[in-house]
Amino acid sequence: MTAGDGDERENTIAAFRDAVNLTAAELERWLETDESRGVGQKKDDGSESVGHESGRRIVALLRTRKADLTDDDVAHMRKVVGYVERHTAQRPDGDITRTPWRYSLMNWGHDPRKS
Repeated sequence: MTAGDGDERENTIAAFRDAVNLTAAELERWLETDESRGVGQKKDDGSESVGHESGRRIVALLRTRKADLTDDDVAHMRKVVGYVERHTAQRPDGDITRTPWRYSLMNWGHDPRKS
C-alpha cells in the first residue's frame, strides 16, 4: 500500500463518519420499521431493498474498530458516501419528515433532519 492509498482510506473513513449521522443503535431500530422496509430499489430476487441491505452492513461497520476494517469495508463506506452525497443533492421541496426521500437516506445511515 502506498502513502496515497493510506490517505485515501483515511479520507474515505472520515467522509463516511461525516455522512452517516445515525448511531448503530438508531440505524438498527430504524431498519426494523415498515417505513424502512417500504422504500428503495428491491434486489433482483424481490427481497429487501439495496439500501436496507446496506443499512445492515453500515450497522456492522459502525461497530467495527478502524484497525479491523477490510478493503471491502472501506469500498462500501465509499459507496455510502457517494449515495448520501447524490441523494441529498436531490432534496425535495417542503416538509421532508415523512417522505420516501428521507426514508431512503435513513436506510443508508443519514437522517437529513438530524444536525
